[in-house]
Amino acid sequence: MRFTKMTAAVVGLLGAALISTAAPAGATGAEAFSQDVEIAQPWLEDTATAPALDGDITIQQTAAGAIKWMSDRRGSTAYEGYCERAVRLAWARQTHHASAIEHWRSSDGARHTTGTPPKGAFVFWNTSQYGHVGIADGAGGFWSTSVGGKIGHGSSLGYFRNYLGWKYGNSN
Repeated sequence: MRFTKMTAAVVGLLGAALISTAAPAGATGAEAFSQDVEIAQPWLEDTATAPALDGDITIQQTAAGAIKWMSDRRGSTAYEGYCERAVRLAWARQTHHASAIEHWRSSDGARHTTGTPPKGAFVFWNTSQYGHVGIADGAGGFWSTSVGGKIGHGSSLGYFRNYLGWKYGNSN
């Protein structure tokens, strides 16, 4: 039996509601919430969502999720030379571009050349024939490959030369 998008969305919402209210096995009311839970940094708060399709079941990636994907891989060299692939995976995108510059030039989202890119936006540089892309942190910095030769955080869009601009991040 195949799930429809609506069925998957309802099941997902019900599951999330149950998980968020569930207590550990054997816990009483006072023990249901641990004081040892780590609170996420403010720059990881969810501010934007965009649906993506995984077969017939709808999944969602957020700006916070895309940034978390990159930050979880801080220090990795696995994506050197594959910046477009890294941001595509971070956003769980269905759309594939051969390079960052192709993504920038595509009709896949409006190009913005001014202003601070919002959290989760794709940020682009004209660094070579292939370009370079990262994910904006919303505060003027970004997460990307090639920051010191690995995935890392740059505090300024001026980290790389020839900044082009940004497009809204999404999972399409």
